[in-house]
Amino acid sequence: VLSYLSSVCRYFRWWYKKTRIEKKSAFIDLLCAVPLQQIYGCPLGGIGGGTITRGWRGEFCRWQLNPGIYHYETVIADQFTVCLRCKGQTVYQQVLSVERPSTLQGWNWGYCGHYAFYHALYPRAWTVYELPGQNVVLTCRQVSPVIPHDYKDSSLPVGVFIWEVENGRDEDVDVSIMFSMQNGTGTKEDRSGGHWNEPFAFEKEGERVVGVLLHHCTHVNPFTFAISAREKAGTGVTHLTAFDPTGSGKELWQDLLQDGRLDSPTGKSSPTVKGEVTAAAVCASCRVPARGHRTLELALAWDMPRVHFGSKEKLHLRRYTRFFGSGGDAAPALSHHALTHYEEWEKKIEAWQKPVLENSQLPSWYKSALFNELYFVTDGGTIWVELPPDCCAEDLRGPAGAGLSHLLPVLREYGRFAYLEGQEYRMYNTYDVHFYASFALIMLWPKLQISLQYDIAVTVVNEDVQPRQYLMCGQTAQVKLKNVVPHDVGDPGDEPWQRVNAYLMHDTADWKDLNLKFVLQVYRDYYLTHDSLYLRDMWPVCQAVMESEMKFDTDNDGLIENGGFADQTYDAWVVNGASAYCGGLWLAAVCTMCKMAEVLGDAEIQEKYAGILSKGKEAFERMLWNGKYYNYDSSGSETSSSIMSDQCAGQWFLGACGLDQGEFEVFPKSHVISALKTIFEKNVMSFAGGTMGAVNGMRPDGVPDTSSVQSDEVWIGVVYALAATMIQEGLVEEGFRTAEGCYRTVWERLGMAFQTPEAYREKKVYRSLAYMRPLSIWSMQLALERRAGGAAAPEQPSQVSIHP
Repeated sequence: VLSYLSSVCRYFRWWYKKTRIEKKSAFIDLLCAVPLQQIYGCPLGGIGGGTITRGWRGEFCRWQLNPGIYHYETVIADQFTVCLRCKGQTVYQQVLSVERPSTLQGWNWGYCGHYAFYHALYPRAWTVYELPGQNVVLTCRQVSPVIPHDYKDSSLPVGVFIWEVENGRDEDVDVSIMFSMQNGTGTKEDRSGGHWNEPFAFEKEGERVVGVLLHHCTHVNPFTFAISAREKAGTGVTHLTAFDPTGSGKELWQDLLQDGRLDSPTGKSSPTVKGEVTAAAVCASCRVPARGHRTLELALAWDMPRVHFGSKEKLHLRRYTRFFGSGGDAAPALSHHALTHYEEWEKKIEAWQKPVLENSQLPSWYKSALFNELYFVTDGGTIWVELPPDCCAEDLRGPAGAGLSHLLPVLREYGRFAYLEGQEYRMYNTYDVHFYASFALIMLWPKLQISLQYDIAVTVVNEDVQPRQYLMCGQTAQVKLKNVVPHDVGDPGDEPWQRVNAYLMHDTADWKDLNLKFVLQVYRDYYLTHDSLYLRDMWPVCQAVMESEMKFDTDNDGLIENGGFADQTYDAWVVNGASAYCGGLWLAAVCTMCKMAEVLGDAEIQEKYAGILSKGKEAFERMLWNGKYYNYDSSGSETSSSIMSDQCAGQWFLGACGLDQGEFEVFPKSHVISALKTIFEKNVMSFAGGTMGAVNGMRPDGVPDTSSVQSDEVWIGVVYALAATMIQEGLVEEGFRTAEGCYRTVWERLGMAFQTPEAYREKKVYRSLAYMRPLSIWSMQLALERRAGGAAAPEQPSQVSIHP
């Protein structure tokens, strides 16, 4: 109790100094959690250029333009409005929002939600509006450029809104869709003064796009919004350069009401004075014939090309600047590109998703989960930046980074990629968690995974000797030891990549899982990409981290031991001695070392690790196997016999790498099947009636393990990984049943769409909204593809490389 109270006091002292004295945000704020709002829908934007999330009711309500930093304001002026005219008279004009706000009261609010339907399948979403009494149906299709294996358009900060208009009347109808937008994201900066708007028209190759630019001129990370529409035969585009979104909005409303168009003044608006807010509107109009159909196309783009993180030490250029420049004037070209290329994007998205969607053997909830969980690849505080043109290999490698011969070519070609552990857990590329989530990257954007791994490899071989106090134990140690994998590559509130290990809770140099997860990912990545240059570069780093790991085998039995504290990803769940989780990961990593040594022709290392593997397997079975499953640990404590849902994590990765049978079988197949069946019976079906996934820890008598704050939680990303393991081992029905509990709980019962948390408990408790680990659902897809014969191991080292 005293130890716990001491750690609480240390955290509070640190939190107070950080947030109240230094006026900075905490990397994990345990005292001010983000409140749950059950409002979110599909985010807008590609990878690494910032995201804007729309709610399922159409609101613009979650903003991440400054990298890694979130604001949760619904900006009421950001709306779509429809105007219908028949025979020269306006017969219907309505804001397509159920809200009834205190501002803009000159507008017709309060659309009846009964007449609308929302559907999302990331990166697209559809909202259908049956306009009451009008016999007109609008369908807004929202599209973002998130396209597998695409490293250009997938980086663009844009979203397109395609409005399909169906006229069920026996007469023509003139239809206008107005898109209004406030200059800003709803924060106090909107009132800081100096912001201004201007109309624009951009024409290229016979295609013309018209709209308004909203220049948001903050001191740090200024940006420009562009709202626009595609002008074509039969479609007119008009605009209003500026209006006051805090007033009644009556003039704008009457302007549209009068003739279904806006006045389109020329020239720029005056810069706002301090305290003033400005907004703009663009309107696309067309005539829809009786019983006919027409399409209006609008877009939102945002251009924040040059970004600083919280420390403001280094200037970074976003990935899309490679194609659209970094001058801050790209919004018109981005808008034009989006409106003239979205059809091509959609064809690629449909071709990618079609095999899953049309597979009648897959349940519909899985199809939703697989694609919708991908929101986190863009909306995980994600940043994707270019290397500076004058950057050289020595700058990247640091003082100890010799080797890594392809580091510079890889990062120069594909940039640097980082995403947060969670929107509330503000650390980039948290590695123990990325281990689970990495399947989404390696399957869909493998070059981003390779780039991320090179960044991790650089940090492994370097150190940061700066001393600091760790909040849980109170001890002082250096920030980063040499030849160990870091916990993360930094906090967006500081200077990521430059200063790593923002995680202050524990000294992760003594964690048992991080080094192993690096080695496992290296071989998994090679297995799926056949990239031998990558494997050769990573091989010395793998040897270095495994040598560092050897010290944890305290009795030289070929198996590492945990240290009697929470020294792995379950960072509040104490483990002592040999353990199913870390011991299993260790044996899997040793196995992949043998395989990599074989591929690279390193007979000496292969023989060394084969000997360790032989000893370690025997020790693992002897110390942990109890006849039905692997014990949590070998400590002999009251809870060492707990059934851990993640006990087969090593087997999961070996199965994904094709190393789960024959000469490379590490865990006896019968033991794996028995353990998985026990987990299904106890952790899944004996918990919440089998409807909430698998609880992390279950006692043999069917009662959740309450020995720690994490042992009786369900971790969604772990459950998806467990389900993938079940599928790999032929327990397909059990795998789907296990994962379904999490999907139904998060996306249906708890209303946490597009903010899947790290964890929940059986009753009324959840933790860390919008978290990285659930991207592990893509390992389920890999397992399904392997079962169908879609992924085979390379038979020999391939000379084919993904590098330029």
